[in-house]
Amino acid sequence: MILGIGNEMRGDDGLGSVLAQELSNLEDNNITIFDGKTVPENFTGAIKRENPSHIIILDAVEMDEPPGYVKLVFKEEIANYSISTHAMPISFLINYLETTTSAKIMLMGIQPKNMDLIDIISPEIQESLNKVLELFKYTLENFKISNSR
Repeated sequence: MILGIGNEMRGDDGLGSVLAQELSNLEDNNITIFDGKTVPENFTGAIKRENPSHIIILDAVEMDEPPGYVKLVFKEEIANYSISTHAMPISFLINYLETTTSAKIMLMGIQPKNMDLIDIISPEIQESLNKVLELFKYTLENFKISNSR
């Protein structure tokens, strides 16, 4: 399962939401994609019903890195970073999902450049989103191949 988080009206903060929308165009029955926008906690019931084995959360994460930097952020590291602009801290969401599902959960963070009230993604961030999208496409294609053997 993929859960994109973000506010598309705040520039690069919308990257998780935008990426979830792009990934939802892929046809794959093995993966469920939710665009949680700024209220990912509203999807916890649907997530529990799906009973995923893995959940990948996509979000803007302030890591003091160059714009577009991509990192898998471990649960223990979350307190070290400023994660997006959502009502509920992402750590609360992850803790809740860990206690109510058996899913393995990871956060893929992308360093934003601009989170002002602007509805466009920075070019550096768009480049990273394209690379992440290609990575997911490649992974899903190879997963299908390896499952068909």
